[in-house]
Amino acid sequence: MSNPPASFSSSRVTFASLTYRNLGTVKKLNSVLFPIKYSDKFYQDIIAPEVEDFCQLIYYNDVPVGNICCRLENNKDLYLMTMGVLAPYRSKQLGSQALKRVIKAAASHSKPKIRRIYLHVQVSNTDAKRFYERHGFKEAGIKEDYYKKIMPRGAWILERIIDSEDKQDQEKPEL
Repeated sequence: MSNPPASFSSSRVTFASLTYRNLGTVKKLNSVLFPIKYSDKFYQDIIAPEVEDFCQLIYYNDVPVGNICCRLENNKDLYLMTMGVLAPYRSKQLGSQALKRVIKAAASHSKPKIRRIYLHVQVSNTDAKRFYERHGFKEAGIKEDYYKKIMPRGAWILERIIDSEDKQDQEKPEL
């Protein structure tokens, strides 16, 4: 039961739920966007019906240019596993739109009620850390040796507590 792709009237950006039909596209994007190879289980998990609102392909002019993938944990947390946009499209606010969409979906989710979104960011990736902080995420700690095959191995743990204001999508305007 997939929703039709949503679009924003002022831009040429659309989102689509992940399905077995577009999984090859997600795999190809991930191979370009991320320095690690994801398991078959990862790809099966991101097309599960319970994460449909939290795992999306990002299109620009009908071209797939990124994705965001989350999983539910402990019946209260949403773990943002991956989010990436191809380099030529990064200045177009696509990541911000995808993240806001997931935050709003998390705030509206009632079974289970999601209390927070969290993620890991490699400690050398200060640009990514700043991006998430601009969207209300705060540093909750550092996990040493989080990454096994890439250096540096440490990761910041960033989290955002979901509250009622998130339902209205009252985010700070982009500058």
